[in-house]
Amino acid sequence: MQVKRVFVVVLDSFGIGGARDAAAYGDAGSDTLAACARVGVELPNLIRLGLGNIDGVTCLPRQEQPDGAYGRMREASRGKDTTIGHWELAGHISPRPLPTYPNGFPQELLDRLSAETGRGILCNRPYSGTDVIRDYGEEHRKTGALIVYTSADSVMQIAAHEETVPLEELYRICQIARRIMTGEHAVGRIIARPFVGDSVHGFTRTANRHDFSLEPPADTMLDQIKAAGREVIAVGKIADIFAGRGVTETIRTRGNTDGLEKTLQLLERPFTGLCFVNLVDFDMLYGHRNNPTGYAAALEEVDRWLPQAIGRLGKEDLLLLTADHGCDPSTPSTDHSREDVPLLACGAVTPQNLGTRDTFADLAATVLEALGIDGATDGSSFWAELEGGEERADG
Repeated sequence: MQVKRVFVVVLDSFGIGGARDAAAYGDAGSDTLAACARVGVELPNLIRLGLGNIDGVTCLPRQEQPDGAYGRMREASRGKDTTIGHWELAGHISPRPLPTYPNGFPQELLDRLSAETGRGILCNRPYSGTDVIRDYGEEHRKTGALIVYTSADSVMQIAAHEETVPLEELYRICQIARRIMTGEHAVGRIIARPFVGDSVHGFTRTANRHDFSLEPPADTMLDQIKAAGREVIAVGKIADIFAGRGVTETIRTRGNTDGLEKTLQLLERPFTGLCFVNLVDFDMLYGHRNNPTGYAAALEEVDRWLPQAIGRLGKEDLLLLTADHGCDPSTPSTDHSREDVPLLACGAVTPQNLGTRDTFADLAATVLEALGIDGATDGSSFWAELEGGEERADG
């Protein structure tokens, strides 16, 4: 049997702990799900699908007869960032980590950026996105210099006040930075971070963020689905993560609530192919800001949404829920954490334990096979198991 529509919903940073190499990334003991469970979280619908039955998950109750297929996926790529995590979900394992800049960017790169934009540079070190505009916002407004900063991820972020640097100019500046940051300095993302406000009332970031991503180094399931003449609908920041490649339609969102509502609308719309959704609030608003209570509430919102989504699935539809990395909100670190991620499947599936998958890329292989597309990935399909094959032993 093949399906007509596949919905892949990425709960950005929803790790479930247990990565075998977490210590090598400074993340021993990190567990985003457990952090939410400690502050109290009610997830009856996710538990019904099998979230508490996943091998190694001990912080949630088990369901005697889960309604969905469930498993754990390990990241095979070198990294724990959004870009590499999504590339692997889409079928490509990255053998080398993308560059990071714990001490700031080399001066020669900043000199080029300044020369090509005609603006000075402020900050140039790892910083919280909300703190950096608080600390440098007024100087930026007075001088017009760009606030350039980074994090533990492979990213260059450029913040500018919308009245000081108009949005179109900020986006053009980020395109210049994208061209400069190549070769050994090819960071995963250049992110435009516009903000508004003043030093008296405070500065706040706006929803006009835009990511300028590195193109995937190989074809992904998006490219292959598009090449097969099917639709690839990118919801949230998916199109940005893949630099627009393999996407036939882009739907922007303003946070999780909007993303979930737009996904419900797409569940009502006939199409053939993939709907790929990213819910960024988990990571951006709660994981990076060490807010386990907010993270738990965001999980509960998805849990309340789930019955509506399942109710709109047709007989030839497949819904997969997963994540791209962890971001444990209970640790001192505000950065991503190296964790395994959940895999939950419902719709045209046989409820069962999918065990522990050796790579996120198994998801891409499965999506392609489910859609009847003959494509190459770095993963192994579990579509035969979803159709009713034997359960997979824990890996």
